[in-house]
Formats: sequence, C-alpha cells, structure tokens
Amino acid sequence: MTNHIVLDIETQNLFSDVGGKENLTKLLLSVAGVYSYANNSFLTFTENEMPAFENLLKKTNLIIGFNINHFDLPVLRKYLSIDLSKIPTLDIMDEVVKTMGHRVSLDDLVINTLGKRKSANGLLAVDYFKQGRMDELKKYCLDDVRLTRDLYTHGLKHNEIKFTARDANLPYIKILKVNWENRGFSARGGSASGGKIKTAWTPSLF
Repeated sequence: MTNHIVLDIETQNLFSDVGGKENLTKLLLSVAGVYSYANNSFLTFTENEMPAFENLLKKTNLIIGFNINHFDLPVLRKYLSIDLSKIPTLDIMDEVVKTMGHRVSLDDLVINTLGKRKSANGLLAVDYFKQGRMDELKKYCLDDVRLTRDLYTHGLKHNEIKFTARDANLPYIKILKVNWENRGFSARGGSASGGKIKTAWTPSLF
C-alpha cells in the first residue's frame, strides 16, 4: 500500500445551490482530506492547494474512499490537469451496491463494523465553511477519512464489512464478504483480471 491514499472531500455548497444532483460538477471544493499510506499521515488541501494535491496524485496508484466515483472525483476533476480515470479506485460504496443492489451510508457501515460513528454530516460541513470555521471543517473531513481507512483496514483483515438491513421491516446485521487483499486493480476500480469481486452476505440477528 506504499502509494495508496484514502480520500474524502467537503464542498462549499449544496446540490440545492447548483440546481440539483445532475449539476454535481458545479459544486465547489472546500477541503480535500487524505490519509497517505506512504507517509503514514493525514493531510488536507483547500482550493488554492490543489497543485500540491495533484503532485500527490501523480504518485498514487490506488485511491480508496466512500462514494468517491460518484461524488468526490467528479467534483475534483475541474481543479486538476491529470486524468483521474487513469488512477485505480476502490469505492466501498460501489462494492456494496454491486452486491446488494442498494446504497448504504458510511455511518451505518462504521457503526456495525467498527462500533464508531461519524462526527457530523455534509450539511454541517458546508456551514463550517460559510462561517469560516476551517479548523473544524478539516477535522470533520479527516474524521471521515480515518473512518473510511479503518473500514477498509477491517475489510482487508477480516474479509467482511457489516451494515443494517431492514428486509421485511425486521432490522438485522448483514455481513458483506469482501476480498480486497487479493484483488488486482485497473483504472476506475475494476478488477484487473476482469473477474467479479468475491462478495456475499450472511444475515445475523441483533
């Protein structure tokens, strides 16, 4: 994992400010948070620090995150000269959707897998930016980076992550089997071998 990073971003505005989700790329970055495996360090980058972030990306061979393929990376593209589609990704949200057919929140996953919770939410992050509370904004962003890193680490070590299912209105924990340790990566996070991700679920009552 020498040149792997975990990524999360926050924005200055909301979908309602740009005319809806179809205008995702009009959202403006407030801060990008990164965990660098190469340096074993947490980093933040604001709009005017994108050149430094791009330098980091040039040395990156895997971007790990949660919903990064459908939010973070589309927002970031306008700030960068490099082609982000050429950097492999592991999007944990995509891993869940491919197998389960529906989305699951990061908070749900980390509560059930790690026994931890998010410290805030994206709406509050926008308020932090508008109020100039950049230290709190960066802390929240890095909190999400840390949770995502820990969720990924758990999946590597235990080959599973957990979330709450509510089939037939009966909540229970589903165990999603993952095989990230032996997975080869190509651009856009696909398997280099062209094979399917080895995932399955097992119900476990509370």
